[in-house]
Amino acid sequence: MGRVTGRRPVIRVNGSEQTRRPDTLVAEEPLEIRVGGQPYAVTMRTPGDDVDLVHGFLLSEGVITSAEQVAGARYCLGTGPDGQNTYNVLDVALAAGVEPPSPDIRRNVYTTSSCGICGKASIDAVRTQSAFSVAEDPLRIGVDVIAKLPDRLRAAQRVFDRTGGLHAAALAGADGELVEVREDVGRHNAVDKVLGSALRAGSTPATGHVLMVSGRASFELVQKAVMAGVPALAAVSAPSTLAVDLAAEAGMTLIGFLRGETMNVYTGEHRLTF
Repeated sequence: MGRVTGRRPVIRVNGSEQTRRPDTLVAEEPLEIRVGGQPYAVTMRTPGDDVDLVHGFLLSEGVITSAEQVAGARYCLGTGPDGQNTYNVLDVALAAGVEPPSPDIRRNVYTTSSCGICGKASIDAVRTQSAFSVAEDPLRIGVDVIAKLPDRLRAAQRVFDRTGGLHAAALAGADGELVEVREDVGRHNAVDKVLGSALRAGSTPATGHVLMVSGRASFELVQKAVMAGVPALAAVSAPSTLAVDLAAEAGMTLIGFLRGETMNVYTGEHRLTF
């Protein structure tokens, strides 16, 4: 799996017994995102699907709304201690006529693996920036289908099986079938990778789909879903107050604590069939 994972020595303690062995860990490395050669953001991510990640990130930031607005993306030279290219700098060229991000809103701090928008956006900003409306999305989905999504997501997590240290996100249809699945050390990166893949496939707005995430439903994840036109978000853990407020404002269905047949429906219950 290359740089997706790495091996480190570990002492395994079991009662009075100790054994030394190598352990497989998830890789975490910085990715510098440049737009038109200018630094825009740095995020800590698991290498892989970087082009999807950057497309999804720029979509959620309101920089682009379609894949056609990106003319190209290429890795820049960035060498590690061994002199080899780390592939940790990705430069995006926007298509002609697409406005680049204003220098005033370029991030001057890095995005960590647990922080998506770092306080930059607000509910009002998301409402005015999103090119898609989810309030009138016709999605209807059974609670029995929703209940099966966590197990389907977990079954699709290949790297988690080896490391136990990854978040995952997936887009699912109303029938519960997973359309896209991505893993990353950062929950918001996993979402960016999934949404970026959908964008590049011409599937945004993601009408009639559910975004399933392996962790909590934070404000930035609801924000990313709204910006991609996803009408429903389901999470295995808790949402935040601001996440619920944004979901209600946008007309999104938000489900938390999804574990087996139990779940909390915070907004948009009209889309669920019982």
